[in-house]
Amino acid sequence: MGAIDEVKQRIDIVEVIGQDITLTKAGRTFKGLCPFHAEKHPSFYVYPEQQSWHCFGCNNGGDAFSFIMKKQNIDFGEALRQLAQKAGVVIPTRFEPGVESEEKQKLYQINQAAAQYFHNLFLNSPAGKKAQGYTTGRGFTEQTIKDFQLGYSPDGWEGLKKYLLEREYTEKDMLDAGLIIEAEGGKTHDRFRNKLMFPIMDMRGRVTGFGGRALDDSMPKYTNSPQTPLFDKSGTLYGINLARDAVREQDTAVIVEGYMDVITAHQNGFKNAVASMGTAVTEKQVNILKRLTRNMALALDADAAGEEAMLRTVGYENTLDAEIKVIILPEGKDPDDVIKEDAKIWQELVAESVPIVDYTFDRATAGLDLTTAKGKASARDRLLPIIGEIKDNVRKAHYMQKLAGLLNVSERDLEADLARLKPKQISHRAKAPEPKPTRSSFSSPREEYCLALLLQHPELKSQDEGLLPEHFENSENKEIFIAWRQSAKIEAIRKKLEPAIHEHLDSLATRKLLDNNLEQKYVQCALDLREKSLRSLKHKQEAVLALEAQSGGTTAELAKLKELGIEVDRQLAKVVKSRRRFDQRG
Repeated sequence: MGAIDEVKQRIDIVEVIGQDITLTKAGRTFKGLCPFHAEKHPSFYVYPEQQSWHCFGCNNGGDAFSFIMKKQNIDFGEALRQLAQKAGVVIPTRFEPGVESEEKQKLYQINQAAAQYFHNLFLNSPAGKKAQGYTTGRGFTEQTIKDFQLGYSPDGWEGLKKYLLEREYTEKDMLDAGLIIEAEGGKTHDRFRNKLMFPIMDMRGRVTGFGGRALDDSMPKYTNSPQTPLFDKSGTLYGINLARDAVREQDTAVIVEGYMDVITAHQNGFKNAVASMGTAVTEKQVNILKRLTRNMALALDADAAGEEAMLRTVGYENTLDAEIKVIILPEGKDPDDVIKEDAKIWQELVAESVPIVDYTFDRATAGLDLTTAKGKASARDRLLPIIGEIKDNVRKAHYMQKLAGLLNVSERDLEADLARLKPKQISHRAKAPEPKPTRSSFSSPREEYCLALLLQHPELKSQDEGLLPEHFENSENKEIFIAWRQSAKIEAIRKKLEPAIHEHLDSLATRKLLDNNLEQKYVQCALDLREKSLRSLKHKQEAVLALEAQSGGTTAELAKLKELGIEVDRQLAKVVKSRRRFDQRG
Protein backbone atom coordinates (compact mmCIF):
# COMPACT_ATOMS: atom_id res chain seq x y z
CA MET A 1 0.00 0.00 0.00
CA GLY A 2 1.35 3.43 -0.92
CA ALA A 3 2.20 5.87 1.85
CA ILE A 4 -0.17 8.49 0.44
CA ASP A 5 -3.13 6.12 0.35
CA GLU A 6 -2.30 4.87 3.84
CA VAL A 7 -2.22 8.43 5.19
CA LYS A 8 -5.55 9.20 3.51
CA GLN A 9 -7.16 6.15 5.06
CA ARG A 10 -5.97 6.94 8.55
CA ILE A 11 -6.89 10.61 8.69
CA ASP A 12 -10.25 12.33 8.68
CA ILE A 13 -10.35 15.65 6.83
CA VAL A 14 -12.93 17.00 9.30
CA GLU A 15 -10.48 16.41 12.17
CA VAL A 16 -7.54 17.86 10.20
CA ILE A 17 -9.33 21.06 9.19
CA GLY A 18 -11.19 21.27 12.50
CA GLN A 19 -7.89 21.87 14.27
CA ASP A 20 -7.55 25.20 12.44
CA ILE A 21 -11.11 26.44 12.07
CA THR A 22 -14.41 25.89 13.87
CA LEU A 23 -16.71 23.63 11.85
CA THR A 24 -20.43 23.09 12.36
CA LYS A 25 -22.60 20.32 10.87
CA ALA A 26 -24.63 21.35 7.82
CA GLY A 27 -26.57 18.42 6.41
CA ARG A 28 -24.03 15.84 5.22
CA THR A 29 -21.27 18.47 5.22
CA PHE A 30 -19.49 20.77 7.66
CA LYS A 31 -19.04 24.51 7.26
CA GLY A 32 -17.00 27.30 8.79
CA LEU A 33 -15.34 30.64 8.14
CA CYS A 34 -12.74 30.38 5.40
CA PRO A 35 -9.17 30.85 6.71
CA PHE A 36 -7.99 32.09 3.31
CA HIS A 37 -10.10 35.25 2.97
CA ALA A 38 -12.05 37.55 5.27
CA GLU A 39 -15.76 36.74 5.59
CA LYS A 40 -18.54 37.11 8.13
CA HIS A 41 -20.79 34.31 6.92
CA PRO A 42 -19.36 30.78 6.40
CA SER A 43 -18.77 29.82 2.80
CA PHE A 44 -16.12 27.16 3.52
CA TYR A 45 -17.48 23.58 3.31
CA VAL A 46 -15.93 20.21 4.16
CA TYR A 47 -17.25 17.02 2.53
CA PRO A 48 -16.47 13.93 4.66
CA GLU A 49 -17.68 11.45 2.04
CA GLN A 50 -15.26 12.76 -0.57
CA GLN A 51 -12.63 13.79 1.99
CA SER A 52 -12.50 17.19 0.29
CA TRP A 53 -13.16 20.88 0.98
CA HIS A 54 -14.28 23.89 -1.05
CA CYS A 55 -14.72 27.57 -0.33
CA PHE A 56 -17.42 29.25 -2.40
CA GLY A 57 -16.15 32.66 -1.36
CA CYS A 58 -12.64 32.47 -2.81
CA ASN A 59 -13.32 29.39 -4.99
CA ASN A 60 -10.45 27.32 -3.59
CA GLY A 61 -10.69 23.63 -2.75
CA GLY A 62 -8.96 20.29 -2.55
CA ASP A 63 -8.15 17.55 -0.04
CA ALA A 64 -6.40 17.43 3.33
CA PHE A 65 -2.98 17.77 1.67
CA SER A 66 -3.95 20.90 -0.26
CA PHE A 67 -5.50 22.46 2.86
CA ILE A 68 -2.30 22.02 4.88
CA MET A 69 -0.20 23.25 1.95
CA LYS A 70 -2.26 26.42 1.52
CA LYS A 71 -2.75 27.08 5.23
CA GLN A 72 0.94 26.75 6.13
CA ASN A 73 2.40 27.80 2.77
CA ILE A 74 4.39 24.56 2.44
CA ASP A 75 4.95 22.09 -0.40
CA PHE A 76 3.33 18.70 -0.91
CA GLY A 77 6.22 16.78 0.65
CA GLU A 78 6.09 18.71 3.91
CA ALA A 79 2.29 18.39 4.07
CA LEU A 80 2.62 14.64 3.49
CA ARG A 81 5.19 14.33 6.27
CA GLN A 82 3.01 16.27 8.71
CA LEU A 83 -0.10 14.22 8.01
CA ALA A 84 1.90 10.98 7.98
CA GLN A 85 3.26 11.77 11.44
CA LYS A 86 -0.27 12.49 12.63
CA ALA A 87 -1.49 9.21 11.14
CA GLY A 88 1.48 7.16 12.38
CA VAL A 89 2.63 6.27 8.85
CA VAL A 90 6.31 5.88 7.93
CA ILE A 91 7.08 7.44 4.55
CA PRO A 92 10.19 7.06 2.37
CA THR A 93 12.93 9.59 2.81
CA ARG A 94 14.33 11.53 -0.13
CA PHE A 95 16.83 9.77 -2.35
CA GLU A 96 19.44 12.51 -2.15
CA PRO A 97 22.00 10.71 -0.71
CA GLY A 98 19.73 8.26 1.10
CA VAL A 99 21.35 5.61 3.27
CA GLU A 100 18.05 3.72 3.41
CA SER A 101 17.63 3.80 -0.37
CA GLU A 102 21.18 2.56 -0.92
CA GLU A 103 20.62 -0.30 1.55
CA LYS A 104 17.41 -1.30 -0.17
CA GLN A 105 19.02 -1.16 -3.60
CA LYS A 106 21.71 -3.52 -2.33
CA LEU A 107 19.07 -5.88 -0.94
CA TYR A 108 17.27 -5.95 -4.30
CA GLN A 109 20.60 -6.75 -5.97
CA ILE A 110 21.54 -9.55 -3.59
CA ASN A 111 18.06 -11.07 -3.86
CA GLN A 112 18.32 -11.02 -7.65
CA ALA A 113 21.74 -12.66 -7.45
CA ALA A 114 20.30 -15.36 -5.18
CA ALA A 115 17.38 -15.92 -7.55
CA GLN A 116 19.77 -16.38 -10.48
CA TYR A 117 21.87 -18.80 -8.39
CA PHE A 118 18.86 -20.94 -7.49
CA HIS A 119 17.46 -20.85 -11.05
CA ASN A 120 20.79 -21.88 -12.58
CA LEU A 121 21.12 -24.81 -10.17
CA PHE A 122 17.58 -25.91 -11.02
CA LEU A 123 18.31 -25.91 -14.75
CA ASN A 124 21.90 -27.12 -14.88
CA SER A 125 23.05 -28.98 -11.74
CA PRO A 126 22.73 -32.75 -11.21
CA ALA A 127 21.18 -32.05 -7.78
CA GLY A 128 18.59 -29.83 -9.44
CA LYS A 129 17.07 -32.83 -11.20
CA LYS A 130 15.20 -33.62 -7.98
CA ALA A 131 13.43 -30.27 -8.24
CA GLN A 132 12.91 -30.79 -11.97
CA GLY A 133 11.25 -34.11 -11.22
CA TYR A 134 8.83 -32.40 -8.88
CA THR A 135 7.87 -29.66 -11.36
CA THR A 136 7.50 -32.23 -14.15
CA GLY A 137 5.11 -34.13 -11.90
CA ARG A 138 3.12 -30.94 -11.39
CA GLY A 139 2.95 -30.47 -15.15
CA PHE A 140 4.90 -27.20 -15.30
CA THR A 141 6.30 -26.29 -18.71
CA GLU A 142 9.75 -24.90 -19.46
CA GLN A 143 8.20 -21.50 -20.21
CA THR A 144 6.37 -21.49 -16.87
CA ILE A 145 9.57 -22.35 -15.01
CA LYS A 146 11.30 -19.49 -16.80
CA ASP A 147 8.46 -17.00 -16.23
CA PHE A 148 8.36 -17.68 -12.48
CA GLN A 149 12.18 -18.15 -12.26
CA LEU A 150 11.77 -21.33 -10.23
CA GLY A 151 14.96 -22.52 -8.59
CA TYR A 152 16.64 -25.13 -6.42
CA SER A 153 18.57 -24.60 -3.17
CA PRO A 154 21.19 -27.32 -2.65
CA ASP A 155 21.25 -29.67 0.31
CA GLY A 156 24.27 -28.01 1.88
CA TRP A 157 25.00 -25.43 4.54
CA GLU A 158 26.95 -22.75 2.70
CA GLY A 159 26.37 -23.05 -1.06
CA LEU A 160 24.56 -19.73 -1.50
CA LYS A 161 26.71 -18.04 1.15
CA LYS A 162 29.95 -18.88 -0.71
CA TYR A 163 28.44 -17.87 -4.06
CA LEU A 164 27.46 -14.45 -2.74
CA LEU A 165 30.76 -13.89 -0.89
CA GLU A 166 32.58 -14.46 -4.18
CA ARG A 167 30.47 -11.64 -5.61
CA GLU A 168 31.58 -9.29 -2.84
CA TYR A 169 28.39 -9.36 -0.79
CA THR A 170 28.97 -9.47 2.95
CA GLU A 171 27.42 -11.77 5.54
CA LYS A 172 25.63 -8.70 6.92
CA ASP A 173 24.05 -8.14 3.48
CA MET A 174 22.88 -11.77 3.46
CA LEU A 175 21.52 -11.55 7.00
CA ASP A 176 19.67 -8.32 6.18
CA ALA A 177 18.11 -10.02 3.16
CA GLY A 178 17.13 -13.08 5.20
CA LEU A 179 19.17 -15.42 2.99
CA ILE A 180 21.31 -16.84 5.80
CA ILE A 181 20.73 -17.59 9.48
CA GLU A 182 23.03 -16.74 12.37
CA ALA A 183 23.40 -19.74 14.68
CA GLU A 184 24.86 -19.98 18.17
CA GLY A 185 28.42 -18.80 18.39
CA GLY A 186 27.92 -16.33 15.57
CA LYS A 187 28.29 -18.88 12.76
CA THR A 188 26.02 -18.45 9.75
CA HIS A 189 24.52 -20.88 7.23
CA ASP A 190 22.07 -20.86 4.32
CA ARG A 191 18.41 -20.49 5.26
CA PHE A 192 17.06 -22.53 2.33
CA ARG A 193 18.40 -26.07 1.80
CA ASN A 194 17.13 -28.84 -0.50
CA LYS A 195 14.06 -26.88 -1.55
CA LEU A 196 12.20 -25.92 -4.67
CA MET A 197 12.60 -22.14 -4.67
CA PHE A 198 9.98 -19.52 -5.54
CA PRO A 199 11.36 -15.98 -5.93
CA ILE A 200 8.75 -13.51 -4.63
CA MET A 201 8.58 -10.23 -6.52
CA ASP A 202 6.88 -6.89 -6.17
CA MET A 203 4.72 -5.28 -8.84
CA ARG A 204 7.83 -3.98 -10.63
CA GLY A 205 9.41 -7.44 -10.85
CA ARG A 206 12.05 -6.85 -8.16
CA VAL A 207 12.85 -9.84 -5.94
CA THR A 208 11.83 -9.03 -2.36
CA GLY A 209 12.08 -12.50 -0.81
CA PHE A 210 11.74 -16.24 -1.33
CA GLY A 211 9.52 -19.17 -0.61
CA GLY A 212 10.87 -22.69 -0.48
CA ARG A 213 9.12 -26.09 -0.66
CA ALA A 214 10.81 -29.07 0.96
CA LEU A 215 11.71 -31.84 -1.48
CA ASP A 216 11.83 -34.48 1.24
CA ASP A 217 9.75 -35.28 4.31
CA SER A 218 11.21 -32.48 6.45
CA MET A 219 8.91 -29.99 8.10
CA PRO A 220 7.68 -27.38 7.65
CA LYS A 221 6.79 -28.15 4.06
CA TYR A 222 7.00 -24.45 3.09
CA THR A 223 9.46 -21.84 4.36
CA ASN A 224 9.37 -18.12 3.61
CA SER A 225 11.92 -15.36 3.97
CA PRO A 226 11.72 -13.58 7.33
CA GLN A 227 10.56 -10.00 7.70
CA THR A 228 13.15 -7.74 6.06
CA PRO A 229 13.28 -4.12 4.86
CA LEU A 230 11.97 -5.49 1.52
CA PHE A 231 9.85 -8.48 2.47
CA ASP A 232 6.63 -8.18 4.44
CA LYS A 233 4.49 -11.31 4.10
CA SER A 234 1.30 -9.44 5.01
CA GLY A 235 1.99 -6.88 2.28
CA THR A 236 3.02 -9.32 -0.45
CA LEU A 237 1.06 -10.98 -3.26
CA TYR A 238 2.81 -13.82 -5.05
CA GLY A 239 2.62 -13.45 -8.82
CA ILE A 240 1.61 -9.78 -8.79
CA ASN A 241 4.42 -8.89 -11.22
CA LEU A 242 3.04 -11.32 -13.82
CA ALA A 243 -0.64 -10.72 -13.04
CA ARG A 244 -0.57 -6.90 -13.06
CA ASP A 245 -1.51 -6.32 -16.70
CA ALA A 246 -4.16 -9.06 -16.77
CA VAL A 247 -5.81 -7.73 -13.61
CA ARG A 248 -6.05 -4.28 -15.22
CA GLU A 249 -7.31 -5.62 -18.54
CA GLN A 250 -9.91 -7.96 -17.01
CA ASP A 251 -10.72 -5.54 -14.18
CA THR A 252 -10.73 -8.47 -11.74
CA ALA A 253 -8.17 -10.08 -9.46
CA VAL A 254 -8.52 -13.69 -8.33
CA ILE A 255 -6.85 -14.30 -4.97
CA VAL A 256 -5.77 -17.89 -4.32
CA GLU A 257 -3.78 -19.34 -1.46
CA GLY A 258 -0.53 -20.85 -2.64
CA TYR A 259 2.32 -20.77 -5.12
CA MET A 260 1.09 -23.83 -7.02
CA ASP A 261 -2.38 -22.38 -7.47
CA VAL A 262 -0.94 -19.22 -9.06
CA ILE A 263 1.51 -21.05 -11.31
CA THR A 264 -1.09 -23.55 -12.56
CA ALA A 265 -3.61 -20.74 -13.16
CA HIS A 266 -1.12 -18.68 -15.20
CA GLN A 267 0.06 -21.68 -17.22
CA ASN A 268 -3.56 -22.36 -18.21
CA GLY A 269 -4.23 -18.79 -19.29
CA PHE A 270 -5.79 -17.42 -16.08
CA LYS A 271 -3.20 -14.72 -15.64
CA ASN A 272 -5.14 -12.49 -13.21
CA ALA A 273 -4.44 -14.85 -10.29
CA VAL A 274 -2.27 -13.91 -7.29
CA ALA A 275 -1.64 -15.64 -3.97
CA SER A 276 -2.16 -14.15 -0.53
CA MET A 277 0.89 -15.91 0.99
CA GLY A 278 -1.39 -17.83 3.34
CA THR A 279 -5.10 -17.92 4.05
CA ALA A 280 -5.46 -14.52 5.71
CA VAL A 281 -6.04 -11.79 3.14
CA THR A 282 -4.70 -8.57 4.64
CA GLU A 283 -5.56 -4.91 4.28
CA LYS A 284 -2.13 -4.28 2.75
CA GLN A 285 -2.75 -6.87 0.06
CA VAL A 286 -6.19 -5.44 -0.71
CA ASN A 287 -4.65 -2.01 -1.09
CA ILE A 288 -2.00 -3.29 -3.51
CA LEU A 289 -4.74 -4.66 -5.74
CA LYS A 290 -6.92 -1.58 -5.31
CA ARG A 291 -4.58 0.34 -7.61
CA LEU A 292 -5.39 -2.14 -10.37
CA THR A 293 -9.04 -3.01 -9.80
CA ARG A 294 -11.85 -2.85 -7.26
CA ASN A 295 -13.17 -6.27 -8.28
CA MET A 296 -11.75 -9.18 -6.33
CA ALA A 297 -12.72 -12.83 -5.99
CA LEU A 298 -11.36 -15.14 -3.30
CA ALA A 299 -10.60 -18.79 -4.02
CA LEU A 300 -9.25 -19.95 -0.67
CA ASP A 301 -9.44 -23.54 0.51
CA ALA A 302 -12.89 -24.43 1.83
CA ASP A 303 -11.65 -25.32 5.31
CA ALA A 304 -11.96 -23.62 8.67
CA ALA A 305 -8.95 -21.39 8.11
CA GLY A 306 -10.13 -20.34 4.67
CA GLU A 307 -13.62 -19.63 5.99
CA GLU A 308 -12.28 -17.47 8.80
CA ALA A 309 -10.11 -15.54 6.32
CA MET A 310 -13.17 -14.84 4.17
CA LEU A 311 -15.18 -13.65 7.16
CA ARG A 312 -12.41 -11.21 8.04
CA THR A 313 -12.40 -9.95 4.48
CA VAL A 314 -15.95 -8.62 4.81
CA GLY A 315 -14.49 -5.46 6.36
CA TYR A 316 -12.30 -4.79 3.32
CA GLU A 317 -15.32 -4.15 1.11
CA ASN A 318 -15.62 -0.77 2.80
CA THR A 319 -12.03 0.03 1.81
CA LEU A 320 -12.68 -1.00 -1.79
CA ASP A 321 -16.13 0.57 -2.06
CA ALA A 322 -17.07 -2.60 -3.96
CA GLU A 323 -18.17 -6.18 -3.35
CA ILE A 324 -15.64 -8.93 -2.83
CA LYS A 325 -16.76 -12.25 -4.24
CA VAL A 326 -16.07 -15.85 -3.27
CA ILE A 327 -15.33 -18.69 -5.66
CA ILE A 328 -16.98 -21.80 -4.16
CA LEU A 329 -14.51 -24.65 -4.56
CA PRO A 330 -15.48 -28.35 -4.59
CA GLU A 331 -14.87 -29.89 -1.18
CA GLY A 332 -11.33 -31.11 -0.69
CA LYS A 333 -9.98 -29.39 -3.81
CA ASP A 334 -7.95 -26.25 -4.38
CA PRO A 335 -7.66 -24.17 -7.58
CA ASP A 336 -4.64 -26.17 -8.71
CA ASP A 337 -6.69 -29.40 -8.61
CA VAL A 338 -9.73 -27.90 -10.33
CA ILE A 339 -7.79 -26.24 -13.16
CA LYS A 340 -5.77 -29.38 -13.91
CA GLU A 341 -8.88 -31.55 -13.99
CA ASP A 342 -10.92 -29.21 -16.21
CA ALA A 343 -10.08 -25.58 -16.93
CA LYS A 344 -13.66 -24.98 -18.14
CA ILE A 345 -15.01 -25.90 -14.71
CA TRP A 346 -12.67 -23.34 -13.17
CA GLN A 347 -13.98 -20.70 -15.57
CA GLU A 348 -17.53 -21.57 -14.56
CA LEU A 349 -16.68 -21.39 -10.85
CA VAL A 350 -15.15 -17.93 -11.32
CA ALA A 351 -18.18 -16.78 -13.32
CA GLU A 352 -20.53 -18.10 -10.64
CA SER A 353 -18.68 -16.52 -7.71
CA VAL A 354 -20.99 -15.03 -5.08
CA PRO A 355 -20.74 -11.85 -2.98
CA ILE A 356 -18.89 -12.54 0.23
CA VAL A 357 -21.78 -11.47 2.44
CA ASP A 358 -24.11 -13.95 0.70
CA TYR A 359 -21.47 -16.62 1.19
CA THR A 360 -21.26 -15.67 4.84
CA PHE A 361 -25.04 -15.95 5.18
CA ASP A 362 -24.87 -19.50 3.84
CA ARG A 363 -22.01 -20.51 6.14
CA ALA A 364 -23.47 -18.85 9.22
CA THR A 365 -26.87 -20.52 8.85
CA ALA A 366 -25.58 -23.97 7.85
CA GLY A 367 -26.76 -26.49 10.41
CA LEU A 368 -29.21 -24.12 12.10
CA ASP A 369 -32.92 -24.94 12.35
CA LEU A 370 -34.47 -21.62 11.33
CA THR A 371 -37.94 -22.83 12.28
CA THR A 372 -36.97 -22.62 15.94
CA ALA A 373 -36.46 -19.55 18.14
CA LYS A 374 -32.98 -20.78 19.09
CA GLY A 375 -31.91 -21.20 15.47
CA LYS A 376 -33.25 -17.77 14.50
CA ALA A 377 -31.50 -16.10 17.44
CA SER A 378 -28.20 -17.79 16.56
CA ALA A 379 -28.45 -16.68 12.93
CA ARG A 380 -29.28 -13.13 14.02
CA ASP A 381 -26.36 -13.02 16.46
CA ARG A 382 -23.92 -14.25 13.81
CA LEU A 383 -25.08 -12.07 10.93
CA LEU A 384 -26.20 -8.75 12.44
CA PRO A 385 -22.63 -7.73 13.40
CA ILE A 386 -21.52 -8.38 9.81
CA ILE A 387 -24.39 -6.36 8.36
CA GLY A 388 -23.50 -3.60 10.81
CA GLU A 389 -20.04 -3.32 9.22
CA ILE A 390 -21.44 -2.52 5.77
CA LYS A 391 -21.09 1.20 5.05
CA ASP A 392 -23.04 1.32 1.80
CA ASN A 393 -26.63 2.08 2.82
CA VAL A 394 -28.23 0.32 -0.16
CA ARG A 395 -26.26 -2.89 0.42
CA LYS A 396 -26.89 -2.73 4.16
CA ALA A 397 -30.64 -2.37 3.53
CA HIS A 398 -30.52 -5.30 1.08
CA TYR A 399 -28.99 -7.64 3.64
CA MET A 400 -31.28 -6.47 6.42
CA GLN A 401 -34.18 -7.39 4.16
CA LYS A 402 -32.56 -10.73 3.38
CA LEU A 403 -32.04 -11.56 7.05
CA ALA A 404 -35.57 -10.48 7.97
CA GLY A 405 -37.00 -12.73 5.25
CA LEU A 406 -34.76 -15.61 6.29
CA LEU A 407 -35.86 -15.39 9.93
CA ASN A 408 -39.44 -14.33 9.15
CA VAL A 409 -39.17 -11.29 11.45
CA SER A 410 -39.67 -7.58 10.84
CA GLU A 411 -36.80 -5.35 9.68
CA ARG A 412 -37.76 -2.89 12.42
CA ASP A 413 -37.02 -5.52 15.09
CA LEU A 414 -33.64 -6.31 13.50
CA GLU A 415 -32.78 -2.61 13.28
CA ALA A 416 -33.57 -2.26 16.99
CA ASP A 417 -31.29 -5.23 17.74
CA LEU A 418 -28.55 -3.72 15.58
CA ALA A 419 -28.84 -0.38 17.38
CA ARG A 420 -28.26 -2.15 20.71
CA LEU A 421 -25.04 -3.78 19.55
CA LYS A 422 -21.88 -2.24 20.95
CA PRO A 423 -19.28 -1.01 18.43
CA LYS A 424 -16.96 -3.87 19.40
CA GLN A 425 -19.67 -6.40 18.63
CA ILE A 426 -20.29 -4.85 15.22
CA SER A 427 -16.64 -5.11 14.19
CA HIS A 428 -15.62 -8.30 16.00
CA ARG A 429 -15.35 -10.41 12.85
CA ALA A 430 -13.44 -8.09 10.57
CA LYS A 431 -9.85 -7.65 11.62
CA ALA A 432 -9.34 -4.78 9.19
CA PRO A 433 -9.60 -1.39 10.94
CA GLU A 434 -12.68 0.58 10.00
CA PRO A 435 -11.58 2.87 7.21
CA LYS A 436 -12.36 6.52 6.94
CA PRO A 437 -14.73 7.36 4.08
CA THR A 438 -11.89 8.30 1.78
CA ARG A 439 -13.44 7.95 -1.65
CA SER A 440 -10.87 10.35 -3.07
CA SER A 441 -7.98 8.04 -2.07
CA PHE A 442 -9.17 5.29 -4.37
CA SER A 443 -7.77 4.70 -7.82
CA SER A 444 -8.99 7.13 -10.50
CA PRO A 445 -8.66 5.11 -13.73
CA ARG A 446 -9.38 8.02 -16.09
CA GLU A 447 -6.82 10.26 -14.42
CA GLU A 448 -4.25 7.48 -14.48
CA TYR A 449 -4.89 6.62 -18.13
CA CYS A 450 -4.49 10.29 -19.07
CA LEU A 451 -1.21 10.53 -17.16
CA ALA A 452 0.05 7.27 -18.68
CA LEU A 453 -0.55 8.76 -22.15
CA LEU A 454 1.31 11.95 -21.28
CA LEU A 455 4.24 10.20 -19.58
CA GLN A 456 4.78 7.67 -22.36
CA HIS A 457 4.24 10.08 -25.27
CA PRO A 458 6.06 13.40 -24.69
CA GLU A 459 4.91 14.59 -28.12
CA LEU A 460 1.46 15.17 -26.59
CA LYS A 461 2.91 18.02 -24.55
CA SER A 462 2.30 20.36 -27.48
CA GLN A 463 -1.42 19.62 -27.30
CA ASP A 464 -3.14 22.32 -25.23
CA GLU A 465 -6.48 20.89 -24.13
CA GLY A 466 -7.05 23.19 -21.16
CA LEU A 467 -6.14 20.51 -18.64
CA LEU A 468 -5.19 22.00 -15.24
CA PRO A 469 -3.93 20.54 -11.93
CA GLU A 470 -7.30 21.18 -10.27
CA HIS A 471 -8.91 18.77 -12.72
CA PHE A 472 -7.08 15.92 -10.93
CA GLU A 473 -8.81 14.62 -7.81
CA ASN A 474 -6.02 12.37 -6.47
CA SER A 475 -3.12 14.22 -4.86
CA GLU A 476 -0.46 11.93 -6.31
CA ASN A 477 -1.91 12.33 -9.81
CA LYS A 478 -2.01 16.10 -9.41
CA GLU A 479 1.64 16.19 -8.28
CA ILE A 480 2.72 14.05 -11.25
CA PHE A 481 0.82 16.29 -13.67
CA ILE A 482 2.39 19.43 -12.20
CA ALA A 483 5.87 17.88 -12.53
CA TRP A 484 5.07 16.75 -16.10
CA ARG A 485 4.11 20.29 -17.10
CA GLN A 486 7.60 21.39 -16.05
CA SER A 487 9.40 18.56 -17.86
CA ALA A 488 8.15 15.62 -19.92
CA LYS A 489 11.22 13.45 -19.16
CA ILE A 490 10.55 10.68 -16.64
CA GLU A 491 13.81 11.07 -14.73
CA ALA A 492 13.32 14.83 -14.40
CA ILE A 493 9.77 14.23 -13.19
CA ARG A 494 11.00 11.67 -10.65
CA LYS A 495 13.46 14.16 -9.15
CA LYS A 496 10.65 16.66 -8.57
CA LEU A 497 8.41 14.13 -6.78
CA GLU A 498 8.36 12.73 -3.29
CA PRO A 499 9.69 9.13 -3.06
CA ALA A 500 6.23 8.08 -1.86
CA ILE A 501 4.93 8.80 -5.41
CA HIS A 502 7.72 7.01 -7.31
CA GLU A 503 6.04 3.60 -7.42
CA HIS A 504 2.84 5.16 -8.75
CA LEU A 505 4.86 7.10 -11.35
CA ASP A 506 6.61 3.91 -12.48
CA SER A 507 3.33 2.01 -12.81
CA LEU A 508 1.95 4.76 -15.07
CA ALA A 509 5.12 5.04 -17.12
CA THR A 510 5.17 1.27 -17.81
CA ARG A 511 1.44 0.67 -18.29
CA LYS A 512 0.65 -1.07 -21.57
CA LEU A 513 -1.14 1.25 -24.01
CA LEU A 514 -2.26 0.89 -27.59
CA ASP A 515 -0.30 3.25 -29.85
CA ASN A 516 -3.10 4.23 -32.21
CA ASN A 517 -5.01 7.53 -32.24
CA LEU A 518 -2.97 9.01 -29.39
CA GLU A 519 -4.01 12.62 -29.92
CA GLN A 520 -7.69 11.72 -30.03
CA LYS A 521 -7.36 9.64 -26.86
CA TYR A 522 -5.67 12.48 -25.02
CA VAL A 523 -8.28 15.02 -26.16
CA GLN A 524 -11.03 12.65 -24.95
CA CYS A 525 -9.32 12.17 -21.57
CA ALA A 526 -8.77 15.88 -21.06
CA LEU A 527 -12.41 16.64 -21.85
CA ASP A 528 -13.55 13.86 -19.50
CA LEU A 529 -11.47 15.18 -16.59
CA ARG A 530 -12.51 18.80 -17.15
CA GLU A 531 -16.18 17.83 -17.32
CA LYS A 532 -15.97 15.61 -14.25
CA SER A 533 -14.30 18.39 -12.22
CA LEU A 534 -16.90 20.97 -13.27
CA ARG A 535 -19.86 18.68 -12.61
CA SER A 536 -18.51 17.88 -9.15
CA LEU A 537 -18.20 21.61 -8.40
CA LYS A 538 -21.71 22.25 -9.75
CA HIS A 539 -23.14 19.48 -7.56
CA LYS A 540 -21.49 20.98 -4.48
CA GLN A 541 -22.64 24.48 -5.39
CA GLU A 542 -26.25 23.36 -5.82
CA ALA A 543 -26.22 21.48 -2.50
CA VAL A 544 -24.79 24.50 -0.65
CA LEU A 545 -27.26 26.84 -2.34
CA ALA A 546 -30.13 24.67 -1.09
CA LEU A 547 -28.68 24.64 2.45
CA GLU A 548 -28.17 28.40 2.50
CA ALA A 549 -31.69 29.01 1.24
CA GLN A 550 -33.09 26.81 4.03
CA SER A 551 -30.97 28.42 6.73
CA GLY A 552 -31.78 31.98 5.69
CA GLY A 553 -28.63 33.04 3.90
CA THR A 554 -28.37 36.71 2.95
CA THR A 555 -29.42 37.91 -0.48
CA ALA A 556 -25.84 38.83 -1.33
CA GLU A 557 -24.54 35.38 -0.34
CA LEU A 558 -27.23 33.58 -2.33
CA ALA A 559 -26.53 35.83 -5.31
CA LYS A 560 -22.81 35.01 -5.11
CA LEU A 561 -23.52 31.28 -5.09
CA LYS A 562 -25.87 31.64 -8.06
CA GLU A 563 -23.20 33.65 -9.86
CA LEU A 564 -20.70 30.87 -9.27
CA GLY A 565 -23.25 28.41 -10.66
CA ILE A 566 -23.62 30.52 -13.80
CA GLU A 567 -19.83 30.54 -14.27
CA VAL A 568 -19.65 26.76 -13.84
CA ASP A 569 -22.47 26.35 -16.36
CA ARG A 570 -20.58 28.59 -18.79
CA GLN A 571 -17.43 26.50 -18.49
CA LEU A 572 -19.41 23.28 -18.81
CA ALA A 573 -20.99 24.61 -21.98
CA LYS A 574 -17.50 25.23 -23.39
CA VAL A 575 -16.47 21.67 -22.58
CA VAL A 576 -19.63 20.28 -24.17
CA LYS A 577 -19.03 22.42 -27.26
CA SER A 578 -15.43 21.19 -27.49
CA ARG A 579 -16.62 17.60 -27.10
CA ARG A 580 -19.16 18.10 -29.90
CA ARG A 581 -16.46 19.43 -32.23
CA PHE A 582 -14.22 16.53 -31.27
CA ASP A 583 -16.98 13.98 -31.98
CA GLN A 584 -17.67 15.56 -35.37
CA ARG A 585 -13.98 15.35 -36.29
CA GLY A 586 -13.85 11.74 -35.13
